Amino acid sequence: MNIAGAPISWGVCEVPGWGFQLAPDRVLREMADLGLTATEFGPQGWLPIAPAERAAAIAPFGLKAVGAFVPVLLHDPAHDPAPAVELELDSFEAAGGDVLVLAAATGTDGYDTRPELDAAGWTTLLANLDRLQQIAADRGIRATLHPHVGTMVETADDVDKVLRGSTIQLCLDTGHLLIGGSDPAQLAETWAARINHVHAKDVRADLAAKVRSGELTYTDAVRAGIYVPLGQGDVDLPRIVHALEAAGFDGWYVLEQDTILATAPDDEGPVADVRMSMAYLRSLSA
Repeated sequence: MNIAGAPISWGVCEVPGWGFQLAPDRVLREMADLGLTATEFGPQGWLPIAPAERAAAIAPFGLKAVGAFVPVLLHDPAHDPAPAVELELDSFEAAGGDVLVLAAATGTDGYDTRPELDAAGWTTLLANLDRLQQIAADRGIRATLHPHVGTMVETADDVDKVLRGSTIQLCLDTGHLLIGGSDPAQLAETWAARINHVHAKDVRADLAAKVRSGELTYTDAVRAGIYVPLGQGDVDLPRIVHALEAAGFDGWYVLEQDTILATAPDDEGPVADVRMSMAYLRSLSA
């Protein structure tokens, strides 16, 4: 089982005003101290943009680069997402990483609202996914689509349209899928051959229901503790891991517990939860 970390578990996020943003040195050092050997890059700009500098930033901590989460505008016929993706792929060549995790951005900041797509928007989005997947493949990088609350691919119906209308591989984000109304365990069983990357999350179903109903925004739900250490929420992780391992999954399980920090922790902070999640995930593999 290949287990990696992600800066979002330390509260590092691309959304303006999300919360206190810890410096890379602290986050990467704590990942290494936990025994993690790999990490996603985090939001654009948290690590240096220049490829060589990005590589130098993670090298002292002995961490392998898994890849990056990259929100991209995919549904607008007037916008070409390829240049931004090519720029990110340049960093992969210098700093490492082989998984480009795409999200279908809305074009606005944050994940609390999203527009509805018409048929033309869906046609553009699906075509762009196939195109970007090929651009990545030409450079030896595996692309994957990350269903995410507050993006253009959020609901179970959205995910089904992507799986049936494109060839892009799927990032199984177990938390965002459940919040959006999908059953991540059923997806793992039915679509294992299309899953090449996992963001391992656990969430509280009661708060997820409030996000779907509009009673809570996504951001408020994160503040309220919708994400919990693996094994302490309502995601059927044993069933998911069993289905993927039975299908020969050999990608990364990236630990993600979306967190909002008010200030820099003066104790272990997020480390305690990440440690519990690591132990739980390893127990499922064993």
